[in-house]
Amino acid sequence: MTAVRMNRGPLTRCLADVTLDESDIRRIAEEGDRHHVWEELEVLMDSMLFHPKLVHLPIALAVLMPLVAGGLLIAWWRQWLPGRAWVIAVLLQLLLVGSGVLALQSGEADEERVERVVAETHISAHEHAAKRFVLASAGVLGLMLVGAALSRKRSGLGIAAASVAGTLGVLALGYQTGEAGGRLVYTHGAAAAFSSENFPGDKPTVRAAGAEHDDDD
Repeated sequence: MTAVRMNRGPLTRCLADVTLDESDIRRIAEEGDRHHVWEELEVLMDSMLFHPKLVHLPIALAVLMPLVAGGLLIAWWRQWLPGRAWVIAVLLQLLLVGSGVLALQSGEADEERVERVVAETHISAHEHAAKRFVLASAGVLGLMLVGAALSRKRSGLGIAAASVAGTLGVLALGYQTGEAGGRLVYTHGAAAAFSSENFPGDKPTVRAAGAEHDDDD
């Protein structure tokens, strides 16, 4: 049996008399392997799930905006709320556009990796749908801003009504974008691009770590 005595140092003086046998060394090595594997999995899951997590926000807002903006428009028209309350719709639409831009950028960052397993035509269909969604959202935001600027005039109410109609178009485009993204994952297997075989990590996997220990033995 091989015994290893820990080196004396400023952080290990109290453990100077502790010895480790072969079973302890192997156990520590195995725990280290598991630690590396978990680190690799955490990075993998963060990379794989960032875009899907992010797209939920603009899609959810696209569903809510016709209801929220429509309710605010009716309250403005019936004078239940002052015209300046329309700024609530403006802020929510701004959040939709901002999160949509971030989702588009995160998807473009993963495009090269996904192209390894999915044909470019399918990826382009999803990307083009996402761009139409973001551009339409920005257009509706512009209308809402004009309506808010003219909230003291009758014309402001009409422009706000046009923007509410625009939110329905954004909702339709959001549905098309989400549907195209769903086809990438569930029909064309885009998630395979983020599997361990395609993950460019430099940390040892379970098989590689085991081989290293076999060599050490």
